[in-house]
Amino acid sequence: MFRKKLIDKSSEKAQRRFNWRSHEVLRIEAFSDAVFAFAVTLLIVSLEVPETFDELLHTMSGFLAFAVSFTLLFQIWYTQFVYFRRYGMQDMFTIVVNAALLFLVLFYVYPLKFLFRILLTIGPVQHEGSKVIITAEQLPALMIIYGIGFASIYLMFVLMYWHASKKSEELGLDEKEVFKTRTKMYLYCINVVIPLMTVAASLMLPENKAGMSGFLYFLIGPAIMIFYNIRKKQHKKAFGDEN
Repeated sequence: MFRKKLIDKSSEKAQRRFNWRSHEVLRIEAFSDAVFAFAVTLLIVSLEVPETFDELLHTMSGFLAFAVSFTLLFQIWYTQFVYFRRYGMQDMFTIVVNAALLFLVLFYVYPLKFLFRILLTIGPVQHEGSKVIITAEQLPALMIIYGIGFASIYLMFVLMYWHASKKSEELGLDEKEVFKTRTKMYLYCINVVIPLMTVAASLMLPENKAGMSGFLYFLIGPAIMIFYNIRKKQHKKAFGDEN
């Protein structure tokens, strides 16, 4: 299993920065892997082998959209992987929130695939052959669905890290680990707030301009960098180092 191999090959340096409390694949993780595998299957470019070169080119035209969508799903998977390595929690709250996360991932797959297919394959044209892919009136709904899905997924991580911080004594977290746990919780709040901003913007913009709200997602990177620099300074002030 890929998760097990990743545990075995993870650097000792990463584990020293935050003590891992789980070194085995939990049942909740095994189930999660099955759900993520199914989600990737739903993203697949094509289930049928092309019979002609034209069909091959048509299939390959969706490769970039698939690659971006797969990368985003893998990022979500890795975020969950790190959480379970750090805390190894299997209580009812964690099980319920993780189940909600997996449900949202499955919900998120088709909007994710559809959006990036438009952006990277079809382009700004709203038609593909004789089919109407999306109309101007439908753009706000697409941005709302995608934004709520994105925000909801990372809200689950906020709740999971919040729960871990509440259980700090039970888990045996030291002061640095509590600080880093809260840092992650606040970090994922950024991934909740900005998508919700895109939802609000798509509602306020004219229907044919609703897609412009997607540019707000480019704020995530700078916001995370600024936040990390602030927390790094706070960490150094509190503990005398940056790690």
